[in-house]
Amino acid sequence: MPTLSQVVKVLETLYPLRYAEQWDAPGLIVGDLHAPVRRVAFAVDPTMDVIDDALAMSADLLICHHPLFFRPVHAVSGLDFRGAIVGKLYIGHCALWVGHTNADSAYRGVAQAAADSFGLVDQYPLEPIEDPKAQHPVGLGRVGRLECPMSLQAFARRVAAALPATKLGVQVGGDLSALISSVAVLPGSGDSEFDVVRHCGADVYVTSDLRHHPATDALQQMRYEASLRADGIAAGQADKSSSGGGPALINTPHSAIESLWLRYAMEDVPAAVEHATGSRLDEWRKLERNTDPWALSIACG
Repeated sequence: MPTLSQVVKVLETLYPLRYAEQWDAPGLIVGDLHAPVRRVAFAVDPTMDVIDDALAMSADLLICHHPLFFRPVHAVSGLDFRGAIVGKLYIGHCALWVGHTNADSAYRGVAQAAADSFGLVDQYPLEPIEDPKAQHPVGLGRVGRLECPMSLQAFARRVAAALPATKLGVQVGGDLSALISSVAVLPGSGDSEFDVVRHCGADVYVTSDLRHHPATDALQQMRYEASLRADGIAAGQADKSSSGGGPALINTPHSAIESLWLRYAMEDVPAAVEHATGSRLDEWRKLERNTDPWALSIACG
């Protein structure tokens, strides 16, 4: 059987750690590098329930998107849930490996999986990473076009249909009847990238965790710039956005949009492990537990 060390090498070939943002620390979090890996579980979040599910299937390795630790810690005791999770993993002989922003930017990573699920073609990274070793374009987010333009409302319904069910659902900002052709996608928290999205000329921006003030300001600025173009103040730019009001916004549940990556990971990881080691995993499984934090959504008014 392949060892954890061999599997980690495969994972970090598929999702290179050099693609990670400077503040991020993905990779192997828990595990004995000499231990064999027979069964692998996949999930977005390493919550306590997910850990229990992985141990119930006797997984030797749990691959998650979100980190267990976002910041440095000084103890992993049983005094907080993260320390308890580390203890459970070690007692259960289950390793934990995280592909976070490195998986966001990788080929067949989180952003590409979402863009493919929404039907985008002619894709390129929203923020490219120059990597001479990469055989395909890599980088944060994706920009692409729809083969057949559709209204914002119709496209938003396509996005919602591609996502696993959550109580939060999908929110849409913009003219619902506007024609959508080009799309920018950034799974995860994306309101820091409004300027980049505005300059790429997309008709709609699909992301998560949009806050009131940045989203409102972005829509107002986009519409204002569109009015300037329409008045000819920005010559030659009047037809930059087919919606006539700059990119609309589609706000998706964070874990839901990122979970779309797991369908590619479950194809690519076992195949790459077998190719690299000559050994086939006994089992690999996506843990179907919904880790979205919201249990109820109530419309106001």
